[in-house]
Amino acid sequence: MKIIAIGDNVVDYYKHQNKIYPGGNALNVAVLCKRLNVEYSSYIGILGNDMAAAHIIDVLEKEKVDFSRIRQGYGENGMAVVSLDEHGDRVFIGSNKGGIQSRLGIRLTPEDYSFIEKHDLLHTSVYSNIEHVLPDLKYAIAISFDFSTQTNEDYLEKVCPYVQYAFFSGSHLTEEECRVLMHKAYRLGSKVVCITRGADGVLLYNGEKVYRKSVIPTDVIDTLGAGDSFIAGFLVSYMAESSIEKALRHGAANASETCKNYGAFGYGLDYFPKNELAVQ
Repeated sequence: MKIIAIGDNVVDYYKHQNKIYPGGNALNVAVLCKRLNVEYSSYIGILGNDMAAAHIIDVLEKEKVDFSRIRQGYGENGMAVVSLDEHGDRVFIGSNKGGIQSRLGIRLTPEDYSFIEKHDLLHTSVYSNIEHVLPDLKYAIAISFDFSTQTNEDYLEKVCPYVQYAFFSGSHLTEEECRVLMHKAYRLGSKVVCITRGADGVLLYNGEKVYRKSVIPTDVIDTLGAGDSFIAGFLVSYMAESSIEKALRHGAANASETCKNYGAFGYGLDYFPKNELAVQ
């Protein structure tokens, strides 16, 4: 299996630790899939030229993720300020609004399209701002998309027809609301619709039945990245064996392991910002 992730990257600044950890949905999925022994994992995104960007590049090299087609701009990398509550649940308390990536935006070239087509699966998200190219990509590669909490009907109509795997964060939704959302996304074109619900586990619909998977009990240190870990575990398993039940178990196990450590996949680096206002 060859996977490519396109879009958001950040560093998560844990203010209470004075450390930054590499993150961002697309970046996380690229790294976490590689850790699950996929044959090849690639990442395309826009980085800044600061310390945070240098840390991300160093980590991608160590994790053997192909980042040969990244862009770098003159400016700060995306950064989010993170706090943890008494249960280890991550709470976002500020950001620099995506840094340089949000201001420049990713524009794919013909060379990028040729590179993408060498992969089996593309993962991206609502944070990546590449919805405009999904119609061009649909017939070239299977697409996985993380909607996070975005359930606006106009947005679903814009994206669902072009993505095979749709993931949502639904801790704030009732089970009935989740069922309505899953059926709506499926009718619009997504073939596998999955909603992660925090401590309430996962619901998934594939047009035939609704599946559910409970969380795996673990000593939680930090939930940041757990959803991305679930996505990576699910995709790697499902692409290999086409079993919903096995993929749900694999995703849950992967998410459980992530909760045992700080950051989405580690690599905390000491960080003392000179300008606190930049990340409030």
